[in-house]
Amino acid sequence: MIAIVDYDAGNIRSVVNALSRVGAQDVILTSDAARLRAADKVILPGVGEASTAMKALQSCGLAEVIPTLTKPVLGICVGAQLMCAGSEEGDVRCMGIFPAEVRRFIETATEKVPHMGWNSLGGLKTQLFAGLDEGPYVYFVHSYYPEICADTIATATHGVTFSAALSRDNFFACQFHPEKSGPVGETILKNFLSI
Repeated sequence: MIAIVDYDAGNIRSVVNALSRVGAQDVILTSDAARLRAADKVILPGVGEASTAMKALQSCGLAEVIPTLTKPVLGICVGAQLMCAGSEEGDVRCMGIFPAEVRRFIETATEKVPHMGWNSLGGLKTQLFAGLDEGPYVYFVHSYYPEICADTIATATHGVTFSAALSRDNFFACQFHPEKSGPVGETILKNFLSI
């Protein structure tokens, strides 16, 4: 069973559709801790503002549950940021799975905020990127980014180089949207499902 965390802050429909495209079956939407613990894989999607999303996770008791899960967990976009130590967006402490702080991009004449569109990944590590050559393009939409840290498994650059993906133990996070990243994203989702 693949459980998608339902906490009113997710891009759930596009994630469900992407999982269907890669052949995933038995996908559920849930905010129930017992069902998350029973799942084979858990996906934490996210769209919106970090402090509001963190409050939603806290209000349903999942901010304490998610860091204790032992099956593979994948955070996407804001979901990835909530797995970090804290975010400048709303000045909120997050779940602390990864030690990275989440910072806001600084807009310049050449680098607009939000960072929106296709960008390449570098420094690929772990089985999440199995079968991909260095420099694949994925789709981003974000104004905040996780800093580089010991758990960084892929980077991208938009004015600054940042953690495009992170991994620690059974936890994985993508700042980009694999569900909107075409064949590369489908490969990443398949790799996650095979972990």
